[in-house]
Amino acid sequence: MKLYMHAGACSLSPHIAARELDLPIELVHVDRVSHRMPDGSDYLELNSMGYVPALQLDDGRFLLEGPAIVQYLADLRPERRLAAPAGTPERTRLQSVLNFISSEVHKPLGMLFDKAFQPVREALHARLARRFDWIAAQLGPYTAGPDFTVADPYLFACLNWTQFTGPDLDRWPALVRFQHAILERPHVQAALAAEGMVRRDATSPYFLPASMRK
Repeated sequence: MKLYMHAGACSLSPHIAARELDLPIELVHVDRVSHRMPDGSDYLELNSMGYVPALQLDDGRFLLEGPAIVQYLADLRPERRLAAPAGTPERTRLQSVLNFISSEVHKPLGMLFDKAFQPVREALHARLARRFDWIAAQLGPYTAGPDFTVADPYLFACLNWTQFTGPDLDRWPALVRFQHAILERPHVQAALAAEGMVRRDATSPYFLPASMRK
């Protein structure tokens, strides 16, 4: 399988999931601006939306949208228990959490990277603060219950963007503890290294491209 990705983007979520599941996966870096891939080909010819992640299966088919991709990966290794069996209340809970992260965390954080939304920056921060209040109260210690699931790398990747967009995670100690706990997982460290990402400093819950670390 091939995972089309940007370093440190939401594509980090299926990347971590694949490593946690011991699934062989080839990373294909897509340039954020030109949409060109290392071989010079145009990613837009594969995915006209232009965003990542996209997962190309061994038979050539493509899967899009991170929450769907991570569930597909988890179902390939059900014994790893990164997603409950389909049709169970636990799986519905996981899907609920994935959808919440996608619509209520990922989307507004992504908007904060766009200069077009700067006039509503304070409103977006206020909205995110309410969502972070809810997540912090729900963590137990993971996003979908007491055990690590494919939802956790997704939240982990999204929360990392707050170092660039705000709001400051220090307001939510539970979220900071969550980031630290995920960062300590060996497969997470391996995924970050493969993407050229490093911890901002020894005590920080954030990671960033090695070239940006002071």
